[in-house]
Amino acid sequence: MTRVDPDPNRTSPYNYSLPDGRRNAGPTEWICILMIVLFGVSTVIHCVQSVLGRHWYLIATVVLCGVGELIGWSGRLWSSINPPSYPPFQIQISTTIISPTFLSAANFLIFGVIVKVYGTQYSRLSPKLYATLFIVIDTISLVIQAVGGGMASAASTDAAASHGAHIMEGGIILQLVAIIFYTALAAEFLWRYTTHSPLVSVSAPSLEPGIVEDGQEPKRPHEFHQKVKLQLCGLILSTLFLFIRSIYRTIELNGGWTGRVISTELYFNVLDGSMIVLAMYTMNFLHPTWLLDRQRH
Repeated sequence: MTRVDPDPNRTSPYNYSLPDGRRNAGPTEWICILMIVLFGVSTVIHCVQSVLGRHWYLIATVVLCGVGELIGWSGRLWSSINPPSYPPFQIQISTTIISPTFLSAANFLIFGVIVKVYGTQYSRLSPKLYATLFIVIDTISLVIQAVGGGMASAASTDAAASHGAHIMEGGIILQLVAIIFYTALAAEFLWRYTTHSPLVSVSAPSLEPGIVEDGQEPKRPHEFHQKVKLQLCGLILSTLFLFIRSIYRTIELNGGWTGRVISTELYFNVLDGSMIVLAMYTMNFLHPTWLLDRQRH
């Protein structure tokens, strides 16, 4: 593919700045290649981990997020070679917006497993309701972002593009609200468990923490199994990275397509791409296959 130099007479959808002050530049090529490699390695590892642990729901969530990010960063690599071209911009704007939604869904499902193992009496929601409620919210958020992304990509005027961006922003805000709600419920569960303050009284068989047999619930200990503590740390870190990314995306889209935030490549690389890379690798190192008992969903 032949490289196309930024043309000051032809507007680039990115409008990034070059070191010499010229605009209309596309994404930085080496960063795009680095991100593709990082997402590719993590996604392959997640596939293997999910199959080994029989955590099939992670293929439909974390792996799908990785595939979406690979497509998005491939679009950005294409744009680095031909900045004025709109097709790669349209590819990346939709996929990098939508893909992290699947990763947040994985967090909701994993925490539901922990609630199931350690006692639903400490949780305001049942594991099934965790999955149902947050997956529904994530799906609605996904649809809103997809509609907005489609409108922005197909827009022929700045006004239409801005309208699509604001619709996408609504989906991001909904996802942000879901993360906050999920965090509050998770914090309450952890507090009730560690202080032995169940919402309801439940007589449970005597089992060691983290050991679960079919049809049984664990006893009510005041401390989590060490491996589950590591899994909780992974969820906390992953949620934090997703939260930072959602805040950035909300500010970015609120500023419109010509705003300073969306026109600054560094912000996107650090506050979007890097946050999702960190979230995915956090789950690679702190994966349910190694840290949670195998559950079938």
